[in-house]
Amino acid sequence: MAMDAGELQTLIKEALPNAHVEIRDLAGDGDHYAAVVISESFRGKSRVQQHQMVYQALKGKMGDDLHALALQTSAPE
Repeated sequence: MAMDAGELQTLIKEALPNAHVEIRDLAGDGDHYAAVVISESFRGKSRVQQHQMVYQALKGKMGDDLHALALQTSAPE
């Protein structure tokens, strides 16, 4: 089952309310996305911890409704 880009963005913003989130559908199939997530919540966290926070926001949909997500995360400059 595919996931809508809007739903993906909503899930991330619900977990990280002040985040700037950009979603791009890489293959046009609703299964392969790239996301840029910039959040103050990431400050002081490792890249792995930042990605884990985004995956937690997806509430188990990664690997089920969503096949692939290329993540670029950072704290604001």
